[in-house]
Amino acid sequence: MPVLTQTPTMGDVLKYELNPNFTRETVTLLAGTNYPVGAVLGRITASGKMKLSTATGTDGAQNAAAVLVYATDATAADQSVVVIVRGPAIVSKAALVFDASVDDAAKTAAKHAQLTALGIIPRDTA
Repeated sequence: MPVLTQTPTMGDVLKYELNPNFTRETVTLLAGTNYPVGAVLGRITASGKMKLSTATGTDGAQNAAAVLVYATDATAADQSVVVIVRGPAIVSKAALVFDASVDDAAKTAAKHAQLTALGIIPRDTA
């Protein structure tokens, strides 16, 4: 019998949010990447667009500012998407997706702390 694999969904990432009208906003994703659901995003100060939040940098995106709610292909052009920008909300730590530069436990913990400061609480179990 073949094995079926389902790609992650919003339900795998978002475990609780008080009110979607308060916690979510529509933003623009920077072109050039296929963003998975649960991507931790940072806001580029100069343009206001979002991209994967890097471990270091000076463009503003080094600070986690949102979690992507739906997978979005922005390889060819900027895309308008819905993200969680504030809490109260709980997300699954295991379902969060980070930029390749967030490559060790300390950097991951820093991103979790940045999300927590926004009221978006990463938890092992939810």
